Order: sequence, then structure tokens, then C-alpha cells
Amino acid sequence: MRAHLSRIERVNPSLNAIVTLDPERGLEGARAADARQARGEPLGLLHGLPIAHKDLVMTAGIRTTFGSTLFQGFVPARDDLVVERLKAAGAITIGKTNTPEFGAGSQTYNEVFGETLNPYDTSKTCGGSSGGAAVALATGMLPIADGSDMGGSLRNPGSFCNVVGLRPSPGRVPLYPSQLAWSGLAVLGPMARTVEDAALLLSAMAGPDPRSPISIREPGERFAAPLGRNFQGVRIAWSRDLAGLPVDGRVAAALEAKRPVFEALGCETEEAQPGFAEADEIFKVLRAWTFALGFTAVGESAMKHLKDTVRWNIEQGRTLTAEQVGRAEIKRTLLYHAMRQFMEGYEFLILPVSQVPPLRRTRALCDRDRGCEDGDLHRLDEVLLLHHGHRPPRHLGSLRLHAGGASGRVADRRAPSGRLGSAAARPCLRAGRRRGETAPARARQPGI
Repeated sequence: MRAHLSRIERVNPSLNAIVTLDPERGLEGARAADARQARGEPLGLLHGLPIAHKDLVMTAGIRTTFGSTLFQGFVPARDDLVVERLKAAGAITIGKTNTPEFGAGSQTYNEVFGETLNPYDTSKTCGGSSGGAAVALATGMLPIADGSDMGGSLRNPGSFCNVVGLRPSPGRVPLYPSQLAWSGLAVLGPMARTVEDAALLLSAMAGPDPRSPISIREPGERFAAPLGRNFQGVRIAWSRDLAGLPVDGRVAAALEAKRPVFEALGCETEEAQPGFAEADEIFKVLRAWTFALGFTAVGESAMKHLKDTVRWNIEQGRTLTAEQVGRAEIKRTLLYHAMRQFMEGYEFLILPVSQVPPLRRTRALCDRDRGCEDGDLHRLDEVLLLHHGHRPPRHLGSLRLHAGGASGRVADRRAPSGRLGSAAARPCLRAGRRRGETAPARARQPGI
């Protein structure tokens, strides 16, 4: 614990990844953990590991701002379910990691704490919205971290900061409390420096809970099992751009450079991609609808304190008609079946995490709605998550690589109940582990 706190003290002031820190709570938790071990008591999967939670997750007795000036002094009286689980597994809460306001955006900045910087190049963005977690991991301030993801918020900062971010299937990590308990658009998930560490953290986060009606019945402990696997003959669909989305040449080159790695493992790679022609439209409708529902109780006096993109999404959602939402859901169903049929021929789909390398901090990032220089920045993540809420018939996964790094990234897809349902995520984690072996985490650490 003292080693991590010392690292935070030295590194965090220049990067602003951990925005609320309670070192005394951490030291007290460490002493209690040592005492439990000395008494020979059973120890949790995460015994003694320090963790700082994303500042969208409520933590009892620790300030939780959601990155908004509306909540800059808010201290919850209780923990969210995911915090309860991680504490029960032995993790020790020491603070909170930075996020854009209400998690909206791919630049980790808010008016309460300011901006989090990329540890590999502080002139570049660290991504978002789980940017604080990604930077804390990349620099050794934390060994594990939680994050959340609606449109790439676990995946994009993982890519930009060279760590692992896994977006689980809806219900894999149950959400409570939640105003939209049946929604699968936003999820919680693990982040870590290696696939093995991410799997260990997922084993503590995952598992059923009656307070979440979509929670998956499988226990989380299954992700703690060894990830070794034979990949001989595994069929992989290989896509540089998901059939025509703009992708920076440096990103495409980084992806192609790793194709021989999979072939050396015995995989059969084939250039192929499903069609996602209307995915962007579907996502924007469902996202706006979700924002409008989530901010139902926000009055006009409070609306003026929200950042433009949050306010714009709420306003867009409030103008949607039942016909527009229904049409988006119908199109999403058709998209699911197209993806289901495509994946009958492959076990994995491999593609870039993001269409561009980390952008300059001084350059305004795309607001993902009203157009800008990087108007297609997140469409890869958006189209993938639309399929994510459904249950494909086999182990659908996407392992993503980014320019200038070796970040093995995987996405869990939920399979239906039955023979394959119990193994939906593990093949993806196994693939990530084998790919990660080609570039150990120690060799990827920033020089800061």
C-alpha cells in the first residue's frame, strides 16, 4: 500500500488521474488486511490490492462528483454494488479516478478537477471516459481499476494508454442502483495492465444479483481460472475498417503488423466484416433516449450547469417520438441477426480499437453528434456495442490493437443459456492473453 501511495504522490500531480485520494483509509485497510492474514482467516481474490473507483460510482464516505459541478460536494452514504463486491473480495478503496462530466466524452476533462493527461505524451489525450483509471494503471499508481462503457469508455482509454479494457456483456457485472435496470447500453467492466489481471478483477465484479433483472447467472469465479488454450484452426475475421469507416493509416499498419502473431498461434485469418450501415443512426437515437430518461428529474435551473454535449443529448432525447425509438430497436434487431449469421463462420472478429491514435489535447475532440474534424472517431466502438446487448450463438469477441502499442484488448459477448453459454467471455480473454505475450506489460510502461 505504501508503495502505491508513494507512486501516486510522485506521479499523479503531473497527470491528474486520481482526483480524490484518502491515504489514511488505504493504510487502515492495509493494516486490517495484514491482521486478517496473520489470523489465518480466508482471504479474498483481491486481498490487499488498492483500488480507486471511477468517479461515476458511489462510494460511502468518499466524495463522488460524477465530474459535475452540481455534485462537487456530494458524499454518498452507501456504496454501489460493484464497490461492495470489490471490498468483499479484499480490495482496498483509496479514492476516485477522473472522468468527463457524467462520463460523456472521449476527453477526460471536467470543470471540477480539470484534465487528465496521457502518460506517454502529455500533449495528447488519454481518451475517455475511463481515462483516469487508464492513466493510473499505465503509470503503476494502481494495480487494478474499474470503469464503465457506453460508447467506448473502457476501450478507447485502454487503447490510448496501452492497458487492457474489457467491455463485458450487459448483466455480466450487474448495475445497482440504476434508473434503467433493463438497459444494456452502459455497462461496468474491468481495467488492468494485463489480460490476466483484468480476468482476475472481472472474477470479483461479475456474478448474479437479484437487484439487477438482466444479471447473468454464471458466477464470477470462473474468470479466475487459467486462460491457457490451443488456438490451432481457430477462424478469425480480420477487418481494418468495418467495411469502409475511415481509419488512420498508422492504426491500420499497427493492426496488420500483428496478423502474423495470430497465424503463428495456428489461427486462420480471413479478411471479412459484417455490415453496419445504419448502426451510427441507431446508436445516436438510443443514446439520446437514454440521456433523456436518465435526466428526467433535472430542471431547467440545473440544466444550465451541464456541459453542452450532455445538454444536447438530453434535448435530442426529449424530442424523440415513439416511432423513432421503435424504428431504432427494429433496426437493431436486424443488425443483431446480420451479426449472428456472420459470426457463424468465425470465432473472433479482430479490428482496431479506435480509428485514430491519441489526438492532441489542444484539439477539440468530436462531440460524436454534430460533426467535426474527427466525426467518425467512435463509430467502431458504437457499432460494436449495439450488437453487444444481444446474445449471439457462439463465442463472439473482438481483440483490438492500436497504433504504437501492444494493448491486447477484448470484448465479452453474452451467449445464450446452454452448452456455449457458460464460456462466452473466456475465449476472448484467452486470445488477449496469448496476443499480450508478444509484448509484455513491463516493456509497454510509459517513461514517466
